[in-house]
Amino acid sequence: MKKRVEKIKGFSIQFMPYSEIRDLESGERIKKILKIILGNNILIIQGRLRPGEETRLIEDTMAMIGHVKNFKGIELAVISENGGGKFFGKMRQEIVNAISGGDIGAVTLIGPATIVKEIKKNPKKIELFLNR
Repeated sequence: MKKRVEKIKGFSIQFMPYSEIRDLESGERIKKILKIILGNNILIIQGRLRPGEETRLIEDTMAMIGHVKNFKGIELAVISENGGGKFFGKMRQEIVNAISGGDIGAVTLIGPATIVKEIKKNPKKIELFLNR
């Protein structure tokens, strides 16, 4: 009698330093991120996308649902340090962001909805719950 072995669909976690996407145009950033996500990868990005880029990423993934096989969307969360709430802390953070081209004090977590069930965040941590 043969045993039936079920394959577990794999995934990997990929870290992307902000320097890897800093010089890319917005459209190129989105394409690079989507290519990684469509490969069943959970992506951790140093920094965060610009608000317009986050919006476009979500819009593009919503448009792909039903058109790309087994794609059910993405889960996205950003955890960021808010400069301590003091005037000079905020000003310093904005200067650093302007020089670096983005908010590198943040961490962005993006994963395909087929793998990532939920992302919970609070100021000190991100909890990633996976689908079984």
